[in-house]
Amino acid sequence: MTRRTERISSLIQQEISDLLREQVNDPRLASLISITRVSVSPDLRHAKVFVSTLGNEANKHEVLQGFAAASGFLRRQLASRLRLKYMPDLIFHLDDSIERGAEVIRLIERISSSSTEQNEH
Repeated sequence: MTRRTERISSLIQQEISDLLREQVNDPRLASLISITRVSVSPDLRHAKVFVSTLGNEANKHEVLQGFAAASGFLRRQLASRLRLKYMPDLIFHLDDSIERGAEVIRLIERISSSSTEQNEH
């Protein structure tokens, strides 16, 4: 990624997070949602927005549906907040990296506690 696309990705991530907090009224997007990363294409026409949320698969699917419904609103708001020649199309994806990280930590803790128990015996 070029410096410009990185900067635009960061701005879009920050602005979408602000919009979620301040202006989005969709109940599907009222849960704890984190915008983990935004990746803008080199031609600045498309932006992949990676979101993370807690809950089961049905809740996560609802969150994606909420983002699909709100994408036009978010895009218009971004266009008014950011000065870009083209406002990229927003494509939302689930990011389960936080859950995978938590699972790795649980596994490490389980292994370390079992090795500690073995050393005590």
